[in-house]
Amino acid sequence: MGIMNIFNAIDLAKSKGLDLIQVTEKVDPPICKITNYGKYLYSLQKKEKKIGHPKGGELKEIRLSFTISSHDSQIKAKQAKKFLEEGNKVKISLVLRGREKAFGYMAKDKVEFFLKTLNNLLPIKTERELKKEPRGFTTIISKS
Repeated sequence: MGIMNIFNAIDLAKSKGLDLIQVTEKVDPPICKITNYGKYLYSLQKKEKKIGHPKGGELKEIRLSFTISSHDSQIKAKQAKKFLEEGNKVKISLVLRGREKAFGYMAKDKVEFFLKTLNNLLPIKTERELKKEPRGFTTIISKS
């Protein structure tokens, strides 16, 4: 609409039942537009979400069990490979329940076997070392 007086712009916005919103103040005269303020805020939030969460930067989780078979371990390794190829980081967790907690050394071996299987499919690097937690073992890996 071009350069106009602030009071004329406010009257024009009110006559249309909309709001006068200042888009930027870095230039002289400041740039304003006539629109619904609620819709304007919603569109800004959508833009921030899009910028804030780039696709492929998520943390995915693969949960192993103490009694996992080697074939099931290979299938889960293929799933982890798929996550890593998409650019995600993968959290590997092995949950121990009850008496399984007494055999922590065996659980650690199972996680290390899983990591070797996965490393044969795709080169990986560990973001966080294998760590003992109250409910089992966890580690975070990414594609190298």
